[in-house]
Amino acid sequence: MTSAAGVEAAAESDSGIGESRWPPAFALVVFMALNISARIWLPAASSVRVPWLFPSLEAALLALLVFGNPARLGKRRHRVRAVAIAIVVVLVAAALWATALLIYDLIQGSGVTNSPSQLLASGALVWLGNNLSFALLYWLIDSGGPIARSHNHAPVDFAFTQQLSPELAPPDWRPVFLDYLHLGFTNATAFSPTDVMPLSLRAKYTMLVQATVALALFGLIVARAVNAFT
Repeated sequence: MTSAAGVEAAAESDSGIGESRWPPAFALVVFMALNISARIWLPAASSVRVPWLFPSLEAALLALLVFGNPARLGKRRHRVRAVAIAIVVVLVAAALWATALLIYDLIQGSGVTNSPSQLLASGALVWLGNNLSFALLYWLIDSGGPIARSHNHAPVDFAFTQQLSPELAPPDWRPVFLDYLHLGFTNATAFSPTDVMPLSLRAKYTMLVQATVALALFGLIVARAVNAFT
């Protein structure tokens, strides 16, 4: 007889994302809390002109991850993934827009850019938003998404160390959300691939956009903050 734990694991593996939904859901909750806290602390002239945009998109994606279980929705599984990708694409676009606005304020010397502490806090929030948005995008598009990866372990868009050197990984290893979160942060910090190699053109140019945005943020924010402190 199948145990309750086995039934739960089977339902989870057949979920809309093909793996546990709680790591990405937890990451979204943490970022939502930081976003709301920053919006309360930072002045109205912050780097995000529409303060409700990020929390609204994150709440929509969070609800989809938690409640959009195709084990209960049957044929709607692919529709759920399509909606998730659409929300993440809008989240990435919103993160890039927030970056552009912050860079514009840095050039103009307006808004939070006149206060070192507020500039660093706002810049850190935008940087974190970019990293989380791109990590979610990598996670959803790589090799056709988490469900497809559960059936095909061969790398398509990204090749992880465990895939390039299978002897270092347990049998049937496949990347999960936390691996893509690590990919997003290392790409934004090193401005280039580190331990994960992009294979497809869409993977290469998505990473290129993220690295370019991170480089612009680091360079301008650090320069402005040092100038303001001195």
